[in-house]
Amino acid sequence: MKTNAYESAVILNAALDDEQINGIISRIKDFITNNGGEIREIENWGRKRLAYMINKSKIGYYAIFRFDAPTNIISKMERNYSLDEHILRYLTISLDKDAVEYLEKKAIATRIENEPVIEEEEVPEDIAKNEDISKE
Repeated sequence: MKTNAYESAVILNAALDDEQINGIISRIKDFITNNGGEIREIENWGRKRLAYMINKSKIGYYAIFRFDAPTNIISKMERNYSLDEHILRYLTISLDKDAVEYLEKKAIATRIENEPVIEEEEVPEDIAKNEDISKE
């Protein structure tokens, strides 16, 4: 079966506690994997102010899912989104190969940027002088 790369942005009700939000996120993740999908990345943006009120809420919890999945999964997934009362809005898009390459490069750059920097240890002067003497 043909698979595509997708990105699904979900805005959850921010009034929920963290355990409930994590439960919804893990439920979405399980749905994707149980239906033949493979998660590439999950970004939790956290609670953000909405541009306009949605269901009397001014704040939403943003979660972004990037995954590879068969083409028939999207309609089922969006059906589940619409039935879940805690999901305020959602948008799922298909990523082309250029977008996938860009996201992979961005992930690599982020990993490199977050690696700890190992600095050279400073050698005490008396040891450095002894090394210079031993070289002569």
